[in-house]
Amino acid sequence: MLHADNPTPETATQPRRRWKHLAAVGGVGALTLSALVAGPALANHPEVSLAGSNFEIDTDANLKVDDPSPSVDWAGVSEQRKADLATGSGDDSFGQGAKEDTAVPTVVDGSIPPNKSDLLNFGTYLEETASGDFLHMFWHRVQEPSGTTNMDFEFNKSEDVSANGVTPVRTAGDLLVQYDLSQGGTNPQLFLSRWVATGPKSLCEAANATPCWGVRDNLSAAGDATGSINTSAIPAAESDGLGDVSVRTFGEATVDFSAIVGDDCVAFGSAYLKSRSSDSFTAALKDFIAPLDTGINNCGALAIEKTKKHAADGPGDHPHAGVVFTITGGDLPANTTVTTDANGEACLAGIAAGDYTVTETVPAGYAVTSANPQTGTVVEGSTCDDATPVVFSNDPLTNLTVSVDSQIPGGTFSSIECDATTESPDTLKDVDLSDMLDDPSVTINDLEPGTYTCVVVIDP
Repeated sequence: MLHADNPTPETATQPRRRWKHLAAVGGVGALTLSALVAGPALANHPEVSLAGSNFEIDTDANLKVDDPSPSVDWAGVSEQRKADLATGSGDDSFGQGAKEDTAVPTVVDGSIPPNKSDLLNFGTYLEETASGDFLHMFWHRVQEPSGTTNMDFEFNKSEDVSANGVTPVRTAGDLLVQYDLSQGGTNPQLFLSRWVATGPKSLCEAANATPCWGVRDNLSAAGDATGSINTSAIPAAESDGLGDVSVRTFGEATVDFSAIVGDDCVAFGSAYLKSRSSDSFTAALKDFIAPLDTGINNCGALAIEKTKKHAADGPGDHPHAGVVFTITGGDLPANTTVTTDANGEACLAGIAAGDYTVTETVPAGYAVTSANPQTGTVVEGSTCDDATPVVFSNDPLTNLTVSVDSQIPGGTFSSIECDATTESPDTLKDVDLSDMLDDPSVTINDLEPGTYTCVVVIDP
């Protein structure tokens, strides 16, 4: 279920962006929008929470709310949460040496024993405050580690699934939040890399060529992230449904989301958790929990629907594929275009809310029967599946030729006069060839469907 708390008077007057959160698909719970008064929580116990956030990141990580409102913790919010497949032969994981830079990691079954790399659950929650947005994450694994272990949260913009049928297609700007615990430590360091689609290898953290994960930033050192793990056991009664949680099997983190993504349009439709058993970025990936729908989307989509008349396909409107539309407005790059598919549809997703100008490049042989250009309005939080489309329609054009051919050269004089009995294009005027001698001929091009009349008079 999607929840939205009523804003306080302080937040209601803030001139800042608001997030649109979509209902989860297949996950447990939903993302709650909380409009909370900015400022640190009034902690009655040790915390490492970020300033401005009301979310409790406890030095000894837990899930219960320890302090009075406005403090919150996992047990007091409706986060996006997802459980891993049951440990054993049916548990999926990454295999065949897949690494972080592997764009389409290989998915295998049953290769993760019940150890430190075997994951159980993870969750995400976006907190909105008047001073900024904070992204909270947690992971939960099978058993306490011995040695190094790392957890990575990947956030993807694309809704398309890659060739492995599980993980999303990566696009430029996707985020990888790295939760590093070296040598079984209890104080995590948080890092951030962004997916780099093109450019020199110097942009990569580890790979020798793009596409790759970019050089990582130390969020902890910059003061833009914090985290902790549980150094004491968490009883089932206080674990918010995770059951008994043993020592060092639960970790949480907060990232200053406004600091890393800014105030522009941002959409990260899905996220998933993965583990690797070394603090080396090039170490092989181990277990993962399949993506959940984050609902993080303050962008929108511009949908276009294009139809045509085509007599051979029957009466009415028919989808028109291959038509190019130019979209201008907002901060779109110049010459941004989309092309209709076999269903006569095109869509530009992940753009800022507002009005855009949509101009059809009219295909040869057609006339526009709708306004061109048109204004398309992008609504925050809309997707290609639910955006109200801008509708364009075309009619095919016909050339008309009328001619006279006297059987006896010079035997008759003729005249041809054509006009339209129905509404017609401006190019169609009364055509009067009464002054012509011998065998006149008239051709009128680019006629839209309609009724046209031509009077031919042959010298009596």
